[in-house]
Amino acid sequence: MPEPSATRGSSVIEVTALERRYGDVHAVRGLTFSLHRGITGLLGPNGAGKSSTLQMLAGTLAPTHGSVRIAGISLADNANAAKRHIGFLPEQPPLYREQTVDEYLRFCIELRQVPRADRTAALHEAKDVTGLSGVGHRVIGNLSKGYQQRLGIAQAIAHKPAVIILDEPTVGLDPNQIREVRALLVTLGERYCVLLSTHILAEVQAVCARVLVLHQGKIVLDQGTTYLAQHAGSAHRIRTKQAMPEAILEKVRHMPGVHECDQRETELLVRHNGNDETLAALVDALAPYGLRELTPGQTDLEELFVSLTMHSPEQIADEHAEDTA
Repeated sequence: MPEPSATRGSSVIEVTALERRYGDVHAVRGLTFSLHRGITGLLGPNGAGKSSTLQMLAGTLAPTHGSVRIAGISLADNANAAKRHIGFLPEQPPLYREQTVDEYLRFCIELRQVPRADRTAALHEAKDVTGLSGVGHRVIGNLSKGYQQRLGIAQAIAHKPAVIILDEPTVGLDPNQIREVRALLVTLGERYCVLLSTHILAEVQAVCARVLVLHQGKIVLDQGTTYLAQHAGSAHRIRTKQAMPEAILEKVRHMPGVHECDQRETELLVRHNGNDETLAALVDALAPYGLRELTPGQTDLEELFVSLTMHSPEQIADEHAEDTA
C-alpha cells in the first residue's frame, strides 16, 4: 500500500476561520477544525456549504477569508507544495474512457510529478490497494461503474498524499459495489486522513470515526462515534392527545438521562439513556396529557441529523452549551 506522508496523531488538515461568500450569500461561515488520520464524514443538507468547503480544502476554490494548511503547508502561500499532499475524487470521477486503466494511471502519476524511478511501483501499489491488478489492460469505458469508482480512488492515492477527499464515492453503485467500496474506504482510513462527503447516512455510520455536520455554513456537530452511539441508542416515540406546553417540554429536556426531546404536533421523539427509571419518569410527566402511544425504537444518525438541521446554528449552539453546562 502507498505510504502516506503524515503520521498518526499529527494534524493533516488545519482549517482556521474559513469563509466563502458569493456576493451577498454567505455560504461558509467561519469553519475551524483539524483532521487527523482516519475517516471523517462531512454531512449537511443541500445548501449547507459542503461543496464549497471541499473545493476550498482541495485548493480549487479560493476562500474569502481564513486559512487551510495541508500537512503543515499553507494552501494560500504555497499551493503547489500543499496540493502534492492532496488526493481528490469529485462526485464524477475524472476518467478518460478511451484509455486503459494502466494508461490512465500512468498519466495521473506523471501529472502528480512522481519521480520517474518510482512511477512503476506507484502504479502497481495503487492498483493493488484498490483491487485493479487484474484489469490494467482493460479500456475504462468498458469497466463497470464499481470498477470505474475504484479507478477514481486509485488516481487519488497513487502519488501517496497525506489526505484523500472523496465526494459521494458510492453514488450510482449497486449494493454489492457499495459494500466493496466501503470496505476499501475502511482500509484507506487505517493509513490516510480521509474526508468523506456523502448524503448516505448509513455510510457514515459504517465507515467513519468522526462526523462533521454543516448547516447554513456552520459546523453544528463535530463528534466521534462514541457520541453518536450515546445519542443514537435509545428512543421512544410518544403520541399524546394534545401538544405539550413548552414548560413541560423544558422539564422533559432537563430530566436526568434525557438527551433530546423534539415535538412535532402531538408526537414527541425522546432520546434517552435507556434506563427504566428514565422511561418511568417520562410517563409520569406526560400522562396528564393523554398518552395514546409509547413506541420503543432505535434512533440512528438520520434522526440526529434531522434534529440538528431543523434549527438555526445559533439555536443548536445554545442547546449544546446547556447540555455541557
